[in-house]
Amino acid sequence: MGSMVDAQLSRLVRLLPVLTVVVLSSCALPPLAPAPQQSALHAQQRAALTSLTAKQERLYRVAAPLLVNNAVLCKTNARPLLGFTAKNQYSYSADMMDAAKELLGLDERLQVMSVLAGSGAARAGIQRGDILQSVQEQAMPQGPNAESEAARQLAAVVRNAAELQITVLRDGKPQRLQVPLTLACAYSIDVGNADFVNAYSDGRRILVTRGMLDYLQSDAELSALLAKEIAHNTLRHAQVLQIKATVAAVIDKLLLLKPDLTGLAGSAGIKAMPAAMEIEADRLALYMLARAGYSPAVAATTWQHLAQNSAPNSYTALHPWTDERLALLQATAEEIRQKQIAKKPLTP
Repeated sequence: MGSMVDAQLSRLVRLLPVLTVVVLSSCALPPLAPAPQQSALHAQQRAALTSLTAKQERLYRVAAPLLVNNAVLCKTNARPLLGFTAKNQYSYSADMMDAAKELLGLDERLQVMSVLAGSGAARAGIQRGDILQSVQEQAMPQGPNAESEAARQLAAVVRNAAELQITVLRDGKPQRLQVPLTLACAYSIDVGNADFVNAYSDGRRILVTRGMLDYLQSDAELSALLAKEIAHNTLRHAQVLQIKATVAAVIDKLLLLKPDLTGLAGSAGIKAMPAAMEIEADRLALYMLARAGYSPAVAATTWQHLAQNSAPNSYTALHPWTDERLALLQATAEEIRQKQIAKKPLTP
């Protein structure tokens, strides 16, 4: 189900549960008002859900053209995808369900949460808020295990299909849509719940901390960061450096609403990327940016901006900025510009 749906249709946000208010009544007395502390807690959870949802949507929006337009460069990491995410109320911790139901309108059924721009789902007319009823005439699962069950169910039908018939419920009426599968880079991209400025890739996933999303205020800079992490995954750098398990553990930890940040004050045991690998990923990332319609020139200014944050747990600590990288970025950007002028294929 899209690069994110293929990642088990999950991880838009992970939040702690909402404390429900038990209202006591006696005879004809009116219900008691919620305690101020409980009301404040509910408001905080609503705000947290709203903020993290907005951050995840920003990630999807910026990542979409990079994932959809670079299948040829992602090579063995490209997969046929539907191109949307779907969730239900059980996608959230038990005490966060009330906020998810209230703010997002979720219930037992899987509901489309976002559609990958440029995907077959977008072209077919899948919309946010659509309730998934069936795929290839098979009813979509509901309830606590709907996400994992849907992922298993779809794996079998996606493998040998060019398009799928999907029935959704929209405004109370069933809509039957033919959704072409989209060959795209099959990486999940998530928000990490930490304020330090960093991003991680473990070969199949990419996590960008909320601190990084706040630090990179322009989508252009965010596109450069995502292209670089997609490039690291495509080039299998975490596997080559034998740090895949370490990075994966950090990603798992930061997906929690209130992660234990013990051990993350420094590099968290992750090796700094060697200069040769940084240059290899820089070059591939610039081509990915160009193919996605972004400017390759933004990469150099992005890394210079990130280099200003030199904390031990910063992105620059794991991806050192050097004059050699700057020279390579400038040369590759000019190489791409000349290919664009000559209308040559944008492949490194």
